[in-house]
Amino acid sequence: MKASKQTLIGAAAFALLAIYLVVSAPPELPDGAGGGRMVPAESVLALLDAENAAIRALYTREIVGEGIKQGLAFKEDWKKDGVAAGPLPALLLRETSNRLQMQAPELGLFLGSDFPLVKENLFKGEQAAHYQEIKKTLRPKFYFDASLGRTTAMFPDKASAQACVTCHNQHPNTPKKDWVLNEPMGATTWSYAGRQVSSETMLRMVRQLRGSAVDAYASYLQKVDKFPGEARPAVGARWPREGFFLPDLETFRKAVEAQNSAGTLNALMAAADAKAATGERK
Repeated sequence: MKASKQTLIGAAAFALLAIYLVVSAPPELPDGAGGGRMVPAESVLALLDAENAAIRALYTREIVGEGIKQGLAFKEDWKKDGVAAGPLPALLLRETSNRLQMQAPELGLFLGSDFPLVKENLFKGEQAAHYQEIKKTLRPKFYFDASLGRTTAMFPDKASAQACVTCHNQHPNTPKKDWVLNEPMGATTWSYAGRQVSSETMLRMVRQLRGSAVDAYASYLQKVDKFPGEARPAVGARWPREGFFLPDLETFRKAVEAQNSAGTLNALMAAADAKAATGERK
């Protein structure tokens, strides 16, 4: 498929805007139900990936990156009793994926690699072949798996922060110890059971993704409550960049909504400008 990720996001964003212009807070719909404009599944997956990437970037930059500077720890075994640490960005994505799967079983979210820290994340078969192409082009890959009836979208996942590079290079189980900044480390892979999605269902899935990410962060805060006193940051309205703090759930939720709503609006405006320019040239 030749459509760019920006074009696909724009198409999905227009459908979202149409919903907001007609109704506010549309009701939840059963899987596969819903009227309105039908949107290609590729567009929906591109929009979901942009939402997810923005949330992950916020967590990586503002929680992990700034938190490490203040003495916060983030480890692979963060869930174990007695470990005063939070989830690494990839593990927060896993927590998000698990919660999203329960709410929207028609969706799949997976972060894979050809050099994963855990063998369960190793790309295999068709995905492995597509990922080799992604490493060369650094462009998303969309395809339909006829045997499973699922639209699949793979998006390159680059080492965007030095903390990620250092962690992977120094991890005792790493199969690769020479990662560098901005190098592709894997691919975020989405799948959907079908070729098209109703606009209402798409909006529901965006809400569910944001909710799942916030719930995943909540699991970190629940663990923080069990930290020993000297290792427990103050939880409230302040962020690690201000000291030994963590934002509470509502503060984190508002940051996600403000950041991602702006991103979706920017996609809408860019798509609208492109459409207008095309119309003027005709």
